[in-house]
Amino acid sequence: MNIDYKLIGERIKKARKSKGLTQDILSEKLNVSIGYVSQVERGITKISLDLLGAISSILEFDIASFITESAPNSNDYVESELLSEIRKLDGKKKKYILEIIKLTNDIM
Repeated sequence: MNIDYKLIGERIKKARKSKGLTQDILSEKLNVSIGYVSQVERGITKISLDLLGAISSILEFDIASFITESAPNSNDYVESELLSEIRKLDGKKKKYILEIIKLTNDIM
């Protein structure tokens, strides 16, 4: 099973920011480098369960909230990614995508 570490990292970053912590402060609390925290948040490096547990504890977030639906083959993951990409589009492109989806549903 492939895990989307970028998605996990984004969730960690969002949780960290919601607690008002900088990467520097989080790295100090974890006893790791700020570069490592940055790499984890960008999904560049894989995170161990031990470190994820420590982050969860520091940020007071359930560890499951970081990893739930992070496998690219899950329906919720696909829907989340699709919505994320659609939100980036202007109105005209959104209408175009909607028409493609409707046509696809008619065919299948």
